[in-house]
Amino acid sequence: MQFSSPYLPYLFLAPQLAIIFVFFYWPSIQAIQSSFYLEDPFGFGSTFVGMANYTDVLTSGEYLGIARFTAIFTALVTFFALSIGLLLAVKADGVIRGNATYKTLLIWVYAIAPPVAGLIGMMFFDQHIGPIVELARWFGWEIKVGINYFDTAFAMIVVSVWKQIPYNFIFFLSGLQGIPVAVREAAAMDCRSGFRRFWTVILPLLAPTAFFLLIINVTYALFDTFGVIDVMVKDKAANNPITLVYKVYMDGFRGNDLGGSSAQSVILMLIVFVLTIFQFRFIERRVHYN
Repeated sequence: MQFSSPYLPYLFLAPQLAIIFVFFYWPSIQAIQSSFYLEDPFGFGSTFVGMANYTDVLTSGEYLGIARFTAIFTALVTFFALSIGLLLAVKADGVIRGNATYKTLLIWVYAIAPPVAGLIGMMFFDQHIGPIVELARWFGWEIKVGINYFDTAFAMIVVSVWKQIPYNFIFFLSGLQGIPVAVREAAAMDCRSGFRRFWTVILPLLAPTAFFLLIINVTYALFDTFGVIDVMVKDKAANNPITLVYKVYMDGFRGNDLGGSSAQSVILMLIVFVLTIFQFRFIERRVHYN
């Protein structure tokens, strides 16, 4: 497209760039600056402490335990959300009668906000009326969310996966419907096994969509599950599993440790940066866009 003025494209980009600077770059700069100071929570002053905040964080056994749980939580949520979303998309793609109703029932959960999803999850895992708790009792498992560490972690993973499945379902279904019919017919003639056709033909064609969703799901598990975790742990994180982003919130807004929470946020930004480079440098090489 040819513009009448060389400055016109930048004028169109200016509102979005302003939003990115105000809500991302400026807070990031402030967080990096605060991470080197011991700040008064009421804003009466600050003391430069250098790398002390980073040293305290990285040598803390509690923080390392939370980092370990965050890695496990992110891996499980990403794997199950992608796997179940892909499975449902494959099944929905083969539905002929009532496909609109079937797809709508699978998508509607995406409209639920994370805190609401966490509240619904708490109802499902309630010790008195929760259907999942009643089902677990049949197998001799007494689920106590908010009391037992493992039970709370299990509930958080289940609710987080349930919330993200519709998003993956939408993109996988769109990717499946974009595969030419001629390719499907040729694959059906060459191979009678449905699983082998899917593994050797359909899945490679879905690789760009899967790679995009991999990045989105990792980001979702690291950050967007904050609302679910906040509702399920009920601000009582001492005996419950939490993720790194919730640890930043607890230390900054509950513990008034602004310098320590800023250092944690910078570390979290670096982790996401490294993960993004790894994904684009090593995983994307296996993705074929043609």
